[in-house]
Amino acid sequence: MPGGQHTWQEIMSQPAVWQDALGAFRALREKFAAFWMEAAPDQVIVTGCGSTYYLALTAARLLRRSGVDASACPASELLLNTDAICAPGRRYLLLTLSRSGTTSETVRAQERFKSRIGASVITLTCASSSPLAGGADLAFAIDAAQEKSVAQTRSFSSMAVIVQQMAAQLAGRRVTDSSQLPAVCTQLLESHAGLARALAENAAIEKFFFLGMDALYGIACEAMLKMKEMSLSYSEAYHTLEFRHGPMSMVGEDSLVIGLISPEAARHEIRVLNEMADMGATVLAIAQTRIENHQTVRLPADLPGWCTPVLYLPVLQLLAYHRALVKGCDPDKPHNLSAVVSLDDI
Repeated sequence: MPGGQHTWQEIMSQPAVWQDALGAFRALREKFAAFWMEAAPDQVIVTGCGSTYYLALTAARLLRRSGVDASACPASELLLNTDAICAPGRRYLLLTLSRSGTTSETVRAQERFKSRIGASVITLTCASSSPLAGGADLAFAIDAAQEKSVAQTRSFSSMAVIVQQMAAQLAGRRVTDSSQLPAVCTQLLESHAGLARALAENAAIEKFFFLGMDALYGIACEAMLKMKEMSLSYSEAYHTLEFRHGPMSMVGEDSLVIGLISPEAARHEIRVLNEMADMGATVLAIAQTRIENHQTVRLPADLPGWCTPVLYLPVLQLLAYHRALVKGCDPDKPHNLSAVVSLDDI
């Protein structure tokens, strides 16, 4: 099979897998509500490694927007610095994220957290029979999202769908609004595939900058990681307005600056993109609103903001995929990487 075929299929299968993710949440929705009420946490810690740490950043922000005190940290930090992260006298809940459910740091962190802190654990994974799922008090599993590729695409996004559902339910929002997500994903992949490929094949572009704020910062980080993993390209992620404070010195005609535009801060974020265009950069905006003078991936304006973060990602996955092919890389098998990191001595 030619290189990249698994990654392509996994990106394009996301609408169907998101439907499975919505079903997985729906099946445990009442159990989740009862479990949360019994756990009654003062604070939620969200943890993962690599891509799932970036998902943890998004999850924590979505939970905070739902009125939950939540923070994100890498699983290795939680494992090796538990006492520095967990303050005495607080009632914690741990949310662990892992595609395989076997990542060493995440499994050990969950075990240590349960034994040391004695708090409740919810796991979100794509492997229902994994150690992580087996060790949790409540596990959401989307087995259909598993991948043959090393780089996460549909696994990340399907877990993000459930994270959005969890946060929405805790905020008392109408979770059925997210039923449109699979169809919107299909539309985005079909209508913007040509744009993603054209930008990827632009030989003048050598550097990629992904900018996002609040819950979209974690999505920007994940898009950056996909570009690095698949295509070995120079790529960085920043909080949008922070980009002015030093990093923009790297911007020029060899740069693609991608803005994940939030409804709350759109005016300020678009101004940053305008400034980068004035410096010679190619600019791509992803937003729910029409943006003048820049290439734009337009998201549906009628969707509530809480269910849109995952929609910023599919076109950027295609961008990384096509860039990998242009550079002669196999997106299915990124250089120096394996699908699961297993450390015997941690």
